Amino acid sequence: MKDIVKEFKEFAIKGNALDLAIAVVIGASFTNIVNSIVNDLINPLISLLTGRFDFSNRFYILNATSTETYATVADAKAAGVATLNYGLFINNVLQFAIVAFIIFLIVRWINKLRHRHEAKQS
Repeated sequence: MKDIVKEFKEFAIKGNALDLAIAVVIGASFTNIVNSIVNDLINPLISLLTGRFDFSNRFYILNATSTETYATVADAKAAGVATLNYGLFINNVLQFAIVAFIIFLIVRWINKLRHRHEAKQS
């Protein structure tokens, strides 16, 4: 049992476990901020540059028999139409990229602090 506790302590103290824990907490904490950045800042800029193109409501109707058109994904879903929501996927990729970059910056900053601390101890 002592070996398991010792092995767990070594795992928990290693930088990778700490980096992962920080990434999870920060990623969860920034969800609303990242959603706002993508939906309220990036998407409107892309829309402006591409002539009012809005990713969030870009979709493809999978029911070949349906001849109706729908303005939004929500309208199509309310009508029970199967859709391929590629615009929402693009938004999620943008959100992931922003979260990943923020986490990278935070982990980079923590690693610099850790290296400075180790250098002072040497």
